[in-house]
Amino acid sequence: MIIIADGGSTKTNWCLVTEEGKKVYFNTEGYNPYFSSTEYIIQSLNESLPTDLQKDEITEVNYYGAGCSTPDMRNLVKVAMEAVFTKSKVYIGHDLLAAARALLGNNEGFAAILGTGTNTCIYDGKDVVQNIDSGAYILGDEGSGCYIGKKLLTDYLRGYMPEPVRNLFWETFKLTPDDINEQVYTQPRANRFCASFSKFVYDNNVHIEYSRNLVRTSFEDFFRNLVTHYPDYQKYTFNCIGSVGYNFRNVLEEVVTENGMVVGNIIRSPIDNLVKFHLELSPSSL
Repeated sequence: MIIIADGGSTKTNWCLVTEEGKKVYFNTEGYNPYFSSTEYIIQSLNESLPTDLQKDEITEVNYYGAGCSTPDMRNLVKVAMEAVFTKSKVYIGHDLLAAARALLGNNEGFAAILGTGTNTCIYDGKDVVQNIDSGAYILGDEGSGCYIGKKLLTDYLRGYMPEPVRNLFWETFKLTPDDINEQVYTQPRANRFCASFSKFVYDNNVHIEYSRNLVRTSFEDFFRNLVTHYPDYQKYTFNCIGSVGYNFRNVLEEVVTENGMVVGNIIRSPIDNLVKFHLELSPSSL
């Protein structure tokens, strides 16, 4: 049996493939090594993996995770996975590679992640060959759920929100400016906190023009600061994975077209395509 997992900063999607080819899906929280220690990951997995999961019978774990972009960060996660899946060969990859494999398979092209965070790359059909650093949630992550949430919170703190939106925000969250500042600057996982407000933007129907403009400017920043800096980017189709890109795809597609790219695949989660990639790549590993 093998496991394929796609881990974002908020949630990890897992798929267990049995020897008979049966697929069993389950979820845990996300484990970005920049925010989660090895000890935390071990504890969380032991508490949240399905109780009937036969870990000793799993021969291979293929985990792709947000933040797993350097050897040190990959090793932090690998040590945790090996402590939980003690009989398994563990492979740790970057979630950007998972996105590229899920979106493009063995074909070259452009791939992006627009979820809690942002990432982009050029993929040659095997590996990521060019990547512009997203800057993560403090320095960048344009177009992400965190970025949209930060823009919303900034408007709230500065009094820039239209009054109906401000009233709805208060009725929904009951957050004072001091509450927000404490969550962002003193509490762990501020990226998740900020990203959680992208759902409010999606659900807001009291001032659609405000919400749409907030999302549009976030995607425009994403293109201006990241996508357009790839040489010959317009020769590729635009392919994207993530809940933010998927949920706001009507706005995203407009911005893609305005920047001279053709819309390709925009999907919510890579897990199904990623499982397909692994089964076609190494079916004997089951």
